[in-house]
Amino acid sequence: MRYDSVTDIIGDTPLLRIDPAVHALRSVDLYAKLELFNPFGSVKDRAAWNMARPGLPDALARGSQVVELSSGNTAKALALIAGMHGLGFKSVTNRMKVPEIKDLLLLLGAEIEELPGRSECLDPTDTQDPLTRFHQALGEGGGTYLHTDQYFNPRNADAHAAGTGPEIVRDLDGRAPDFFVACVGTAGSSTGVARVLRAHDPDVEVVGLVAHKSDFVPGIRTIDEVQEVGLFDPAVYGRIDAVTSGEAIDGMLTLARRCGVLSGPTGGAAYFGAVRHLRAVDEELTASGRRASAVFIVCDRIESYLGYVRTRRPDLFGAEVRGASAAALSEDEVAKAASVDVAGARAWIAQADPLVVDLRSPFAYAALHIAGSVNIVDELFEELVRDGLPFSRSQPVLLACPVGERSARYAALLARLGHPDVRSLAGGIVAWRDGGGELVRE
Repeated sequence: MRYDSVTDIIGDTPLLRIDPAVHALRSVDLYAKLELFNPFGSVKDRAAWNMARPGLPDALARGSQVVELSSGNTAKALALIAGMHGLGFKSVTNRMKVPEIKDLLLLLGAEIEELPGRSECLDPTDTQDPLTRFHQALGEGGGTYLHTDQYFNPRNADAHAAGTGPEIVRDLDGRAPDFFVACVGTAGSSTGVARVLRAHDPDVEVVGLVAHKSDFVPGIRTIDEVQEVGLFDPAVYGRIDAVTSGEAIDGMLTLARRCGVLSGPTGGAAYFGAVRHLRAVDEELTASGRRASAVFIVCDRIESYLGYVRTRRPDLFGAEVRGASAAALSEDEVAKAASVDVAGARAWIAQADPLVVDLRSPFAYAALHIAGSVNIVDELFEELVRDGLPFSRSQPVLLACPVGERSARYAALLARLGHPDVRSLAGGIVAWRDGGGELVRE
């Protein structure tokens, strides 16, 4: 096969039937849509090209820079597309959590701007968040940017309605699958594919997967974050389930070791969530003698996430598993973690002088923080506690994060390690600000 442009290779990815001996479903044919075979390595290649393509001639004439609020695969694809057309690319985000992708973007010549925002993704309802303000400024027009706007651009979902969805139907001999399981990030792929599948069969069940609260799975929002995405429509999904980072890694390992598919953790989450959901359905199908088909998407490749996996599962790399980990906590332990509201925290600080630990990024901390607090970003905090309590038991500890979820998890972890008085700031720095708590800048 010969091509004139690498963008001509985007799409038409394989649909792989997963060996039933791997998933053990007796009456369900489970297929993986292998989007990792796109030329830039992910499902985002389709949306990036579809969103950028119409504006490229004008951007080139004006000497514009392509810009997107992305720290992942969309940024990677746009950086490559921009470079191919003689344009620069700027990635704007509150925080880049996957170092390999950040390094790749820098290698590609991209400009990266990390803002001191509070959440990991755009929240249009938070008008004080720097990322939201930047997005609003882009929407006012008149600038020099080519803004692809993945969170609101309908061409994001349209790329999958024109490509991914019809390809699935074609490869299933003109039929829609009975089940479609998709991780929800910008909601572009799940929305676009579901539109096509339901046009063929209105009874297709669509299962959306989000990351478990206070956990991080690359490319997937939590149930709270996903509500903030402009393309997200709850009516698309018959149900929405949560997956943990541990489950995503387990699914990724199964795809790699048993199926020869070098999936990243997002694809692993999709496989794990699909099999978990279909297991109950399979029993009913087997009892009735009927069969069904299901499709999930393998979004990208494993190589960019080795650091992510190493942090959570060092044993997979031959390293000794040291100490306690937040990932090992039960939800019951997290729910029982001590917390304190803003008024209580202010009084406690005045009376007991606890050590206040801010778990947010250095950018967010530098912008505004509680006076006297120290900044230990959450990944470093996790590493610190692996060797035991990093603080004296004699001093109380107040943990603060953006919205009080990760701080609750780490408060539970310190309590498990024997700290007698550790509390999580309920609602995080956002609640502290809204409650009139003083924030300082250094």
